[in-house]
Amino acid sequence: MSTPGPAPVPDGDGAGLTVRTGPLSFAIFALARAHRALAGAMLRDLGLHPGQELLLMQLLDRDGQTQSELLAGVGLDHSTVSKSLRRMQEAGLLRRETAAHDRRVQRVHLTERGRAMRGPLEQMWARLEELSTRALEPGQADTFVALARRVEESLRPDPAAT
Repeated sequence: MSTPGPAPVPDGDGAGLTVRTGPLSFAIFALARAHRALAGAMLRDLGLHPGQELLLMQLLDRDGQTQSELLAGVGLDHSTVSKSLRRMQEAGLLRRETAAHDRRVQRVHLTERGRAMRGPLEQMWARLEELSTRALEPGQADTFVALARRVEESLRPDPAAT
């Protein structure tokens, strides 16, 4: 059993270095960690790994996408998506087949078992949303989403700079 490292030592005002030098970055990190932990537990109850729900929901919206389309839709790297698709295929949630027009292209199709995940995923996603917003006042979730999108935009590479 490993022992935890030393606790951060706060400075005189009680805020540690991470909070003082990057309060927004630390808040994003802490929020992402907490959200991922809760979502991960909920996904395990459905027999899924984090990220697989995004692929399933994308296929539930439009079945038969190529692996490249799925990659673009979820914003994950190729190896992560490929590993997730392999696991999902082994679990009987989807099948992959070579496209007739190009043998290098793989189309991904849901199986009956994969399509049956629609209801449980919708319920899980709605519950995650409910838990994530329960301490917010009316309108604050919309404001948060708009601000989060603005922060995300500012983190993307500037096409004019290249």
